[in-house]
Amino acid sequence: MDEKEIHLRDYIKVILKRKNTVITFFVVVFVVVLIGTISTTPLYKATNKIVIEKTDPGVFIGNYGYTHHDPQFQETQYQLIKSVAVSRKVVDMLNLETTYDTYINNKHRLLPSITDITGSFSSLLSFLLGTKKITEEETDSSKADMIAKIINEDIVVKPVRNSKMVEISYISTNPELSRLIANTVAQAYIETVLDLNMSSVRYGIDWMTKKAQEEKQKIEKSEEVLQRYVKSHNFVTIENKLAIVPQQISELNSMLTRAELKKKEIENLYNKVKDISDKSGEAETITAIATEPTLQSLRQQIIKSEQNIKELSQKYGHKHPLMLKAVEELNLLKAKRDQEIKRIVESIRHEYELSKENETTLRKRLAEMKREAIGLNEKMMEYNIINREVETNKQIYDALLKKINEQGVIEQSKPVNIMIVEKAEMPKSPFKPKKAMNLLLGIIVGIFGGIGLAFFVEYLDNTIKSPEDAESKLDVPVMGVIPLIASADKPIETLLLDEHSSAFAESYKAIRTAIILSSAERPPRRILITSSAPGEGKTVTSINLATAIAQSGYKVILIDCDMRKPRIHKVFEFDNSKGLSTYLAGASDANILKESPMSGLGIITSGPIPPNPSELLSSKRMSEILDYYGERYDFIICDSPPVLTVADSLILSKLLDGIILITRADMTTYENAKKCIKSLASVNASLLGIGINALDIKKGGYSSYYYSYHYGSAGEDKGKN
Repeated sequence: MDEKEIHLRDYIKVILKRKNTVITFFVVVFVVVLIGTISTTPLYKATNKIVIEKTDPGVFIGNYGYTHHDPQFQETQYQLIKSVAVSRKVVDMLNLETTYDTYINNKHRLLPSITDITGSFSSLLSFLLGTKKITEEETDSSKADMIAKIINEDIVVKPVRNSKMVEISYISTNPELSRLIANTVAQAYIETVLDLNMSSVRYGIDWMTKKAQEEKQKIEKSEEVLQRYVKSHNFVTIENKLAIVPQQISELNSMLTRAELKKKEIENLYNKVKDISDKSGEAETITAIATEPTLQSLRQQIIKSEQNIKELSQKYGHKHPLMLKAVEELNLLKAKRDQEIKRIVESIRHEYELSKENETTLRKRLAEMKREAIGLNEKMMEYNIINREVETNKQIYDALLKKINEQGVIEQSKPVNIMIVEKAEMPKSPFKPKKAMNLLLGIIVGIFGGIGLAFFVEYLDNTIKSPEDAESKLDVPVMGVIPLIASADKPIETLLLDEHSSAFAESYKAIRTAIILSSAERPPRRILITSSAPGEGKTVTSINLATAIAQSGYKVILIDCDMRKPRIHKVFEFDNSKGLSTYLAGASDANILKESPMSGLGIITSGPIPPNPSELLSSKRMSEILDYYGERYDFIICDSPPVLTVADSLILSKLLDGIILITRADMTTYENAKKCIKSLASVNASLLGIGINALDIKKGGYSSYYYSYHYGSAGEDKGKN
């Protein structure tokens, strides 16, 4: 099913339908606003403007971490203006302890908070009700504090956008008081800022002065410790040694290195010559021995002696005296050579021993110098520690002195630059209430709030309200609409018997026409009238619809199939001792028809209430009686129980040609209607459509709709289709 397009007229229809809700809401809101506006005490608002700017610390202090844009600074100043301390200063500056009541003309009462009230419960109740003013018995300080709290509640601080300007306002019932307090708050705020700055600076100076004295004492003590240390350790000598010892250690390292090398060389030489003292031939192969001048001279002499012997041996025999003398000289020279070799070896040994001893001596000396250097370093470290403590204490002391001097400069300056740009003037008209604005808002809120409430109520109302909505949501045609009759002189069930041209009568004629024209070949002749729940008008519809059809010249029989709560016999005042139930139970024959006051309309009452209506309706005799009277009458109208209550209507729906589901406007919900339609569809019943009963045409704005129904059904009282 396509979604229905919503038009402006649909909204207007809802508003017209719920106009009582709209009017009621509007009247209530407007009256409340009017009473509130009239009863509200006029309040006057005075405003001054000041500039709040963060002061540059300047070159004396340094600009470390300073920034002009500081949201926290601005918010802090706003809270300071709103502080009780500023309000208390205002009270003192204006002497409001004695003059406050004269400004408020005995109308403004002091309403202290519960935590500030002491005394009996009656006294507390008097304060809260505003029937008690501050009495002379209360102390001046408590009265001033209460006034300060009242003033504080009415101070308004508002920053001006994109500027450093701030508006300070005060709201009061007295215009003169609002002007005085607004201007005085600015002065009190300036003095409070200066007082806070002075107290903070003085506290800082006092603390730093005390700390500087402590640091000065620490310097003196640390200097005494340093002096004693220098004196006890003869630190002048230590400083000299610290300059010499590293040089000596370096020289000893060089000497030790050279000594080790020399010892190694001599040791190698000694290891070669120590075992060859008797082997002159091998000894002479060693460079250190062979290069000895004395040995070289002896070697030359030996060579000459050997040459001399060789020459003499050519001339003389070996026993010749010259030969013997030459041999003796040669032996003497060799002996000297061997002795010289031994002497050289011995000198090498002595030199080796000396190099070893020299190395050992240098090594011991180097170790002693290192131990001495370590000792000097330890003493120097102790000295540096003590000296560093002295220097640290001096730096702290100097920093404190510098800060004290800076604070002295700050004490003469202002941390916040505050200027009063515009003083508050006497307000000429009340700030609140704004009567014209309030009444206008009351009208707007009343109208739109009422409309909104009307749509909200309409949204929550899920009952059938119009034929358009019913056809759209149920997807079932509307056979007709019966208007609501608030009051009638005659019973509504038989109203058509006496009134043939009323709107009520025309609505049933419209249903009659819809039934007759529902089929081009053969209209439904056996029609079941039912509803979803009791009280929706199915019996009224059954009687009046049967009457409307009979008025057209058709023969109609009306059967009361509701054997649980029958009403038709009561409407026509018939005896109900015999009827449909007695026939279906076999207690009587088919001659149970009763004539109505109108010609062409026969009625069969329900008869006594049986214990098993459903079984009787589903019996063969029910089908037989319908066939019997169906041959003799043009239409059969059956009134049956509600669909959602019992199964009687579902049983009858199989025996009849069509069903009309009666709903009651503003009572039958769409959920119940959908359940009925679904139940009827489950048994393949032929649902002709629905009828909407008791629709208030004035409330819903459907006058033109029903006029069309009335016009369309005129002239159809006689004749058959």
